[in-house]
Amino acid sequence: MKAKNLFFQECRVAGRRYSDADLVWDKLKVGTPLRLARDMDNKYDPNAVAIMFDMPIKGTDKVEPYLLGYIPRAENYELAMILESGWTEIFNCIVSRIDEDADFEHQILITIRVNRKEQEKKDK
Repeated sequence: MKAKNLFFQECRVAGRRYSDADLVWDKLKVGTPLRLARDMDNKYDPNAVAIMFDMPIKGTDKVEPYLLGYIPRAENYELAMILESGWTEIFNCIVSRIDEDADFEHQILITIRVNRKEQEKKDK
């Protein structure tokens, strides 16, 4: 039996100090799903990949996006190129650790996995 998702990367959330994380801190738990988004307009990092938390808006099917921070600069090139190529739906990103006592740059750890492509079962 193969795993549904393949491990891709684990990293801290960089730039948390300058993000919206405090606004949704009580909603973030281990296992909370996150979204990765290529930030092409980031003037500090040409390969910036934003880490987003989409909070559902009660009574609607809409979400409000909150920026939690970024994939660290030293770890974002390959991910940025994949996202820039349009492969946004292949990733599954979750919170893997929360440490509110750590410094801002080490409070949130995330795990990124690649969703395995479903293959049709062949009749024998």
